[in-house]
Amino acid sequence: MSQPTALITTAQLAAILGDPHLRLYDCTTYNEPVPPGSDVPYRAVPGDKTFAAGHIPGADFLDLQGEFSDASAQQFFMMPDVAQLEAAFGRHGLDASKTVVLYSIGTMMWSTRFWWMLRSLGVDARVLDGGFDKWKDEGRAVETGAPKGYPATSFKAAPRTGFFVDKDFVKARIGDPATVTVNALGPQFHRGLEPSRYGRPGRVPGSVNVSAATLVNADKTLTTLADAEVKFTSAGVTRDKSVILYCGGGISATIDLLMLTQLGYDRLTLYDASMGEWARDPTLPIETD
Repeated sequence: MSQPTALITTAQLAAILGDPHLRLYDCTTYNEPVPPGSDVPYRAVPGDKTFAAGHIPGADFLDLQGEFSDASAQQFFMMPDVAQLEAAFGRHGLDASKTVVLYSIGTMMWSTRFWWMLRSLGVDARVLDGGFDKWKDEGRAVETGAPKGYPATSFKAAPRTGFFVDKDFVKARIGDPATVTVNALGPQFHRGLEPSRYGRPGRVPGSVNVSAATLVNADKTLTTLADAEVKFTSAGVTRDKSVILYCGGGISATIDLLMLTQLGYDRLTLYDASMGEWARDPTLPIETD
C-alpha cells in the first residue's frame, strides 16, 4: 500500500501555519571539508546559523549530530538508543499526537533522515517537498532569529523493528537472491571511478545503483512516483525482494527510502554506517568496475 502523505507541499504547509498542533522543524546539517589525510570524511556542522538567517515562521531547529546521533560512534549520524531520542524529541515538543513536518535547506536528505528515524520510533512525520529553498523561492513568509521552540513533551516511542541494520547483516545477504542492496551515491562512486572520502572506492558487492540525486528535480522537489518506479525496477528493485539501502553516511539513502515507501515497498531497511564504515574496514569485500 502506497503512502503519498509522506510529503507535504509548500501550499499545504502554508495553509496550516499557526495550527497549535503543528510541529515544524528545520533539520539542516552541512558536511564541510576537512584537510587531506583527516580521520573523518567531513565536519558535520549544524545549520543553526542559516536557520537564524531565515526559516519558516514558527519552526524549531533540530541538530542531527549534536542531539540525535550516537556521539560514541566512529561514524557521524549513527542512530542512538531510544531513550536518547525520546528525551531529545521531547525537549523539542514532538510527540505522535502532533502534526510533524520536517524540512531542510539545500537538499531534502536531512529532513528525510529525520523522517526515517521517526518512522522507526512509531511517528509518521511529513517532509516538505522542495524544502526551504522552494518555500523561499515562492516568496513565502520567512522569519529570522534563534528558534523559540515548542513546549516540552514526554515523548514515548513505539519502536518498529528492522529499520536499521549493521555490516554483518549486509555482508550475510551478499548474493542472496531474495535481497537487493541499493547504493544511493552517484554512479561514479558506485563504480569506484573516483576517489572516495569514505576510504576504499567502490561498492558493496552485488549492489545496484539508484542515486538519490536522480530522484530530485531541478526545483529540489522529488520526482514523480511513476518516474521513481521506472528507476527502481530498471535496477532490479522489485516488491518481492527485501531491500537494503546505503550511501556514504546513512543520509542520502533516506530519499530513496521515502520514494520506495510511497511506492508501497514495505521490506525496507537502512545500513546506517554505510560506506563510512564499509570502505574503511579491510575485512569487508568491495567491488569496482
